[in-house]
Amino acid sequence: MRIVGLTGGIASGKSTVSNLFKASGIPVVDADVVARDVLKKGSGGWKRVVAAFGEEILLPSREVDRPKLGQIVFSSDSKRQLLNKLMAPYISSGIFWEILKQWASGAKVIVVDIPLLFEVKMDKWTKPIVVVWVSQETQLKRLMERDGLSEEDARNRVMAQMPLDSKRSKADVVIDNNGSLDDLHQQFDKVLSEIRKPLTWIEFWRSRQGAFSVLGSVILGLSVFKQLKIGS
Repeated sequence: MRIVGLTGGIASGKSTVSNLFKASGIPVVDADVVARDVLKKGSGGWKRVVAAFGEEILLPSREVDRPKLGQIVFSSDSKRQLLNKLMAPYISSGIFWEILKQWASGAKVIVVDIPLLFEVKMDKWTKPIVVVWVSQETQLKRLMERDGLSEEDARNRVMAQMPLDSKRSKADVVIDNNGSLDDLHQQFDKVLSEIRKPLTWIEFWRSRQGAFSVLGSVILGLSVFKQLKIGS
């Protein structure tokens, strides 16, 4: 199975690319969706986060007020690191199970959409790594327009993440999203063609089909061995 890593930064257009993969029939495991599930009321992640940040981060329904929690952690490196530390085991586990579901369904190629791909060291499990890149100026402008933030708040959120230039240097494939939507689609089509290439032998053996082939070979080998033993 080919596990493609997709990452970027806030307001880089990563979600747009993720949706393009989905629309093209490529299964996507979305870390943000997993994170929302991890923070559902009463879950293990919810309990740990509420214990660390207090009940003031809760809505009247007792669900986590995600915008409020975001304001808290984006204004403090230590609190952001604490939240990441609390959430990481639950998110990693959730992503693993989502990948396992796709493997069981017979998917040969999946995309794992993880904003913190490099930060949580999951890049070593994905190949190729696709980074959606924009300049910092474009990132700030789009973030302010999208979320109605002041330049200071937008800059705090951008600076809280690994610089996109650093992510670009670690990428196998870079999608430059500084241009128009048409430009993005043209680049995406090339990326899609690349990841749809035939699986390598290693990728094939990781797939469900490959695992069944190995199992079949083992069973056949044992059967032949048994027949030879009986014949002797």
